[in-house]
Amino acid sequence: MKQFMDENFLLNTKTAQILYHEHAANMPIIDFHNHLNPQEIYEDVQYQDITEVWLNGDHYKWRLLRANGIPEELVTNKEADPYERFCAWAKTVQDSFGNPLYHWTHMELQRYFHIFENLSPKTQDKIWKSCNEQLKTKDFTTRNLLRRMDVEVLCTTDDPADDLKYHKALREEGFDIQVLPTFRPEKAMAIDKEGFVDYLSHLSEVSGIIITDIEQLMNALEMRVNYFVKEAGCRVSDHSLEGRLYVPAAKEEANQILQARLRGEVLTQEQVAMYKGYIFTNLGRIYHKHDMVMQLHIGAVRNNSSRLFHKLGVDVGLDSLDDINYAVELSQLLDSMDKIGELPKTILYCMNPKDNLMLSAMAGNFQDGTTQGKIQGGAAWWMCDNKVGMEAQLDALSQVGLISRFVGMVTDSRSFLSFSRHEYFRRILCNYIGEQVENGEYPCDMEYLGQMVENICYYNAKEYFGL
Repeated sequence: MKQFMDENFLLNTKTAQILYHEHAANMPIIDFHNHLNPQEIYEDVQYQDITEVWLNGDHYKWRLLRANGIPEELVTNKEADPYERFCAWAKTVQDSFGNPLYHWTHMELQRYFHIFENLSPKTQDKIWKSCNEQLKTKDFTTRNLLRRMDVEVLCTTDDPADDLKYHKALREEGFDIQVLPTFRPEKAMAIDKEGFVDYLSHLSEVSGIIITDIEQLMNALEMRVNYFVKEAGCRVSDHSLEGRLYVPAAKEEANQILQARLRGEVLTQEQVAMYKGYIFTNLGRIYHKHDMVMQLHIGAVRNNSSRLFHKLGVDVGLDSLDDINYAVELSQLLDSMDKIGELPKTILYCMNPKDNLMLSAMAGNFQDGTTQGKIQGGAAWWMCDNKVGMEAQLDALSQVGLISRFVGMVTDSRSFLSFSRHEYFRRILCNYIGEQVENGEYPCDMEYLGQMVENICYYNAKEYFGL
């Protein structure tokens, strides 16, 4: 029996062990999609206890705690006793057999705190004390946590109206890790959501363009893209796509829909899709002009529990995967930019694993010979962000595309302890490659394979994002 999470954890062949230890493990981290708070990086925050680090913003953990019968008072309530919340998590970890959070929790204990005991009610007191003693030292400020994992670049997620003052301050200071913003215009596209009109007023104020029609809205968004790029080095955008992905619309049609919404009219689903389709197509052209990468996260069903949503708000662990069929609309969306030669580099993420092969095949439709892996399937995302999900994503990518051009892993996390997930991915990647080599499915050319692993873990992203 293998020892739990030893140095060859998840590495089941000699080839995999060589690829990981001699290549993947040595690569810096480019984390091009996360939800970290740049203010906490700028202020070099030091956390009070392990509960604050682990449980004050992690909806993955909140879902498991609720599923384990833990009362909401100990799940999301930051005012509750931190020790009681930690003990609730210790019990839940022990009960989470087969869940990636069992591995993630122990990788974080090992890599950050050098604690190799398993977390459970039996060990919780000792681990609570050890973690909290270490968190008091300067090694555990936000900046040093990033340095410890050899993070070179990270891209936060930011609204077009954000002033980016902390990104700019870090840049001016010469902080040794690049902290770049991501342009995420979700609120500007959410014409069917409450607060849309108020948001346009806010965007008008920030941009200096009074938004009363579709042309002015696009001018304001382009102005903010320019600001993100020139003032803070933005290289990437991000869009969350749910429901209808795309219905084509001319400028006048989109403007009529916007005017109807500004008058307070209720829009049909078709009108909403037309408005989003117009905005999306034109934003894609702007991204292309700036050589930005467009990320599309597709297929989440959000805020399913109205009971908890009204009590707690968004991003609290109430989302799950949709079961829509969207290949045709995604093709039309990408084609609307490709046919005029203005489709930006694009990464396609799916929430539902059934869509892995479809997305990888879709990416192949729109390559143009200008960029290696210009359009590609993204890392296993959210509900797929686990061992089985990563293996399925790698399999789909290699079967109908070029895994060698893959730009690799992202944390998609709000936690400063989440960067060990890159190691988790890298081990799974090396094992995936190693098993095929030892099965005789690919030559044992270790020079090439080692370089390919290094490219997937680091160099491909560095080149793709122009870093």
